[in-house]
Amino acid sequence: MTSSIADPTHLDDVTLRFYRDVLERMRRSGPPFLVGGAYAFACYTGIVRHTKDLDLFVRPADAGAALETLAAAGCRTEIAFNHWLGKAFREEDFVDIIYSSGNGLCPVDDAWFGHAVAHPVLGRPASLCPPEEMIWQKAFIQERERFDGADVAHLIHARGRTLDWRRLLDRFGSHGRVLFGHLVLFSYIYPAARDRIPGWVLDELTARWRAEESAPPPEGPECRGVLLSRMQYLSDLERGGGRDPRLPPSGSLSAEEVKAWTDAAFAH
Repeated sequence: MTSSIADPTHLDDVTLRFYRDVLERMRRSGPPFLVGGAYAFACYTGIVRHTKDLDLFVRPADAGAALETLAAAGCRTEIAFNHWLGKAFREEDFVDIIYSSGNGLCPVDDAWFGHAVAHPVLGRPASLCPPEEMIWQKAFIQERERFDGADVAHLIHARGRTLDWRRLLDRFGSHGRVLFGHLVLFSYIYPAARDRIPGWVLDELTARWRAEESAPPPEGPECRGVLLSRMQYLSDLERGGGRDPRLPPSGSLSAEEVKAWTDAAFAH
């Protein structure tokens, strides 16, 4: 893996001290955490992006303890969205405390930690989110203003030969078509790098797709688009597109959590 992300020269002194302080305090007295976002992405791919924050991933049960740890360090903390995101601020800088995903499909569980990759971040000891979990989360981010498909392609290009593909397929479960779509695009984007994806992976996803296509369609209208974009498919639900798949029994979010997540998109 590249060590370029360990070079903090793109950060001003105040921000660098804040991030290092957060990493140290979480390591000493906070719950277990992983570093994700642009820092993990750079370690895996060598592509450095100067983003506005630091992303730390914790188990859902540990989100409160993480925020309490940072509050004790003088940060202003808040739960931005009850189902997946908290924040800790110090003046203009902030850290995201992430414990699931906006669509509720990708909670942080023990497997994230069991397959984490030890790697220093900003000169401090840390563990990174596994590349499989990063692909899993990013594959569902297909908003009009943000599409993480390029990140998925770059992660596969950089790490495809060493990915645990069986575990990745299991992560997607019944949403395997989302991964399948990204893999088809990957072969288009990188025609000379098709060997990054094992043939059996495409064979299995193709067989699943054919089986699903030959089965009777679900009864009644259904639109899963809101699992990919919280705004672009709302009109389908409003026009009678069926039950929101983010809600039980298929989803894990409450009606209040869906509303808060949607309202924030309109506010933005």
